[in-house]
Amino acid sequence: MSSAPDAPAGGADSSVSNPSQLFKSCWGCRIVSGGGLILSAAYVFNAARKVMRQGGPTSMGTVAQVTFAAGLAAWGLVIIADPVGKSHRKT
Repeated sequence: MSSAPDAPAGGADSSVSNPSQLFKSCWGCRIVSGGGLILSAAYVFNAARKVMRQGGPTSMGTVAQVTFAAGLAAWGLVIIADPVGKSHRKT
């Protein structure tokens, strides 16, 4: 039983890089996607706030909307800040 030889490091496929690596290195991509998540969080929060402003009792659905909006905003900030990518500096 013989094993297949490994692909050369500088072969034809070297121009294709990992898509997740492209996303992490593209500042504009992170701003657009993180900003979109933050804006969607603002939209969800305003929908919940509109219900609360009417003066009725706060339901579990409204609390869930506010919690979901906070999660979306946090996710957007994490994408923009990229704390994991900054902690592993490649030299």
